[in-house]
Amino acid sequence: MSETRISKIITNTTFLFSIGIIGISVISVIFPALIISQTYEFPLDLNPFETSPWLLPIFFSVISLLTFGFLHYKKKLPFSLSNTIDLILNFELSKRISIILGISILAIYIGFTIPELFIDESEQWPDYIVLESALNIWPSTDHLSVYIKEQNTRYVRMILLEFSQDIFQNIKFLPFVASVFTVIFTALITIQLSKKRFAGIIAMLVLLSSVTFTDFDTIAVYENFWVLFYLISLYSINKRWWHASPVNFILSIFTKAFTATYFWMNFFYIYRATIPTKTKLLLFASYGIVLGITYWIFENGRSIIYDDIIRYDFNAFLDGFTGWGNSMQLEPFVLLFILPLTVMLFFKSRNGLKQADSIMILLAGSILAGPLISLVTDFYFILPYRFIPFVIFMAIAVGLLFSKKINPE
Repeated sequence: MSETRISKIITNTTFLFSIGIIGISVISVIFPALIISQTYEFPLDLNPFETSPWLLPIFFSVISLLTFGFLHYKKKLPFSLSNTIDLILNFELSKRISIILGISILAIYIGFTIPELFIDESEQWPDYIVLESALNIWPSTDHLSVYIKEQNTRYVRMILLEFSQDIFQNIKFLPFVASVFTVIFTALITIQLSKKRFAGIIAMLVLLSSVTFTDFDTIAVYENFWVLFYLISLYSINKRWWHASPVNFILSIFTKAFTATYFWMNFFYIYRATIPTKTKLLLFASYGIVLGITYWIFENGRSIIYDDIIRYDFNAFLDGFTGWGNSMQLEPFVLLFILPLTVMLFFKSRNGLKQADSIMILLAGSILAGPLISLVTDFYFILPYRFIPFVIFMAIAVGLLFSKKINPE
């Protein structure tokens, strides 16, 4: 079987998997009681097919955007409109202008966000009490509360938060710095994949328009250290310093163990990356070593508490798909655009941009992570901040729509 044929099979399979995961999640938004009415252990007087107010907006958005995209793809739109769309999609910025724009966007974002650094977090989030108690005994994990013990097994996170508190006298400072660099690496990954600076600027703007991101960008108890380390692990795969990828992945895990559910996505990202086969094999081996080290640390170190919170519940897995919809209620752009965007990524991949497959997997995988965690434990709740990676991948996906044209294989 030719390499081109294999690539097409992978693209088709990736699309079907991604649209399936995303489709289930969108259905749970349209029919909020559909899943819970089937999985709840006690009788519920609920109509599983009662629709939410999102039904018509999502329906008309999907139909109109896909119809419009199909007509443009088949060159059936009026010439002037089609030409304008092509000009926008093919538009590019000079390096100098893109740097000025990027710095300006960051400066505005930082300027508007700095006042949040002086808000007492204990008045914002009740969970801050748990973090504060954990910092008081850090680095010890000797505490009666399993929640406080668990906090202090996130070694990298606690070191950074303690440093922020002791050196800068503000526990929110380094979490905010991490959020700023998260925006930067979102742009860098988009530029890396799309080969266009304009696409990176678009991704920055999409991310900064997200309520999910801006609600948590200065919050210490729900910091973005883990997200930043994970993005660096992706970005470095396509760089000469690819050795940093597994290192940053393990740093992300020891900032938030939730990242462990992302490891398979990195494997797929490596597989679809346009890097030498030797580098891919070395990366696979490096990640295997990293996973082995992580498992050893959790089994033999103070992180042994995770053994006490494991259980398996398939109904909880199904319920986990409602977490995405509940968290995206304040993200109309996401709800209205995610299905058409996934289809557009599919066509981007069919037209030669193999990395579009990777973004489809990242979108679906960051949704699937919630149900997977719910399957094995009820220790964690699927809170909105856990979908910050999803929002980032969506911003990158939007940027990829502006990627350079590539000749299909």
